[in-house]
Amino acid sequence: MSVLVTGATGAVGQRFVPRLLQWAGGEEVRLLVRDEERAVPLAGRGARLVVGDLREPGDRRRALAGIRDVVHVAAAFRDVPDEEAYAVNRDATLALGAEAAAAGVRRFVFTSTNLVYGAGRGRPAVETDEPRGDGPLAGAYPRSKTAAEKGLLELHRDRGLDVRVARLAFVYGEGDGHLEASLRWTPHMAAHQRIQMVHQADVARALWRVLSAPGLAGRVYNVADDAPVSALELLRLVGAPVPEGMAERASDDPWHGVVSNARIRAELGFRPLYPSLWTARDAGAL
Repeated sequence: MSVLVTGATGAVGQRFVPRLLQWAGGEEVRLLVRDEERAVPLAGRGARLVVGDLREPGDRRRALAGIRDVVHVAAAFRDVPDEEAYAVNRDATLALGAEAAAAGVRRFVFTSTNLVYGAGRGRPAVETDEPRGDGPLAGAYPRSKTAAEKGLLELHRDRGLDVRVARLAFVYGEGDGHLEASLRWTPHMAAHQRIQMVHQADVARALWRVLSAPGLAGRVYNVADDAPVSALELLRLVGAPVPEGMAERASDDPWHGVVSNARIRAELGFRPLYPSLWTARDAGAL
């Protein structure tokens, strides 16, 4: 195996790569990184670094040379201009996919988001639901991810690229700061609004299963734990005050972001190590 990982110094990538190095059994793990200094700890574990920008064609080609598999984790997420979100999440992603197809890459795993589903459907969203990118958290991030998914799956159909999509719920754990960051929006939600989550350790395990299992070309998987928590529970778990009147608020869309993990459980045998945020708290894994 020779696998290229993008976004290796981000919150998900820096927790996935050390596990990948262990699971890959000594095969080459190559990282395309913009900041070499931040990637030094991963290089110390055995990863090979290619310093460059995902948006630069020459850097992408250097990173892809001789690579068999790709796990594309890099994304422009919070607090970036819309044009940057589209440039990274859509344009650079589709260029990387096209170049991977031309280079004969065997498998291309794309990390997307449960936010592509958009407005709720009165039940947990499943992978066959059409992504819409609308709803309470609509914006450049879910819309650019939706466009990237569509384009990559077209590459699969038109050019035979073995694309596998992992739609991640709200990722947290291992000191990534995401629970604290949620305080920017959780206090403004209805107390009973549910939030679908997934621990970093389970994201890494799911990505490995999606990458390594045969016969998944064109498949999409929700990556989520088993028990969404309410906004009120999340505030209490992080020790934040509960705003006055939160319990009386109505939720415009109680199913927004809630997804089913039945497919990844049935097809890949995935079982979360941390089936709920409470489990992770009790295990000291936050």
